[in-house]
Amino acid sequence: MCLAIPSKIIEIEDTMATVDVMGLRKKISLLLLPEEPKIGDYVLVHAGFAINKMEPNEAEEALKLFRRIFKEMEERQNWQTDF
Repeated sequence: MCLAIPSKIIEIEDTMATVDVMGLRKKISLLLLPEEPKIGDYVLVHAGFAINKMEPNEAEEALKLFRRIFKEMEERQNWQTDF
């Protein structure tokens, strides 16, 4: 199973880009994208490669879901260690 996280392109240099992934910055490859990306585009990133562009509204909805899941996981972890 793989999990691709929506990431926003904030810088492009040749075939590499810097993306913002929920507040973290990461360098990724653009070599697998079928169309040329631009700064501000959202892409799905897996194993260091952008694999697809996303519509901004779809990316934001996915990121909201990830944030909710992470928050619930954190709350469960805190609940389990509070005894």
